[in-house]
Amino acid sequence: MCRAVLESEQGQTTAVGINNGIVYLMAIPYILVAGAGYLVYRNFFRQKNN
Repeated sequence: MCRAVLESEQGQTTAVGINNGIVYLMAIPYILVAGAGYLVYRNFFRQKNN
């Protein structure tokens, strides 16, 4: 979106939505990598104990 539109809006709801979207886009890769790491960790120790 154009910065001028985001800055000129009265309620700033669009700007808040854009900022939330950016935070989600930044966080999702870390969450996915952490989840994959947990699965590998869990499977590694499950096989080691059996």
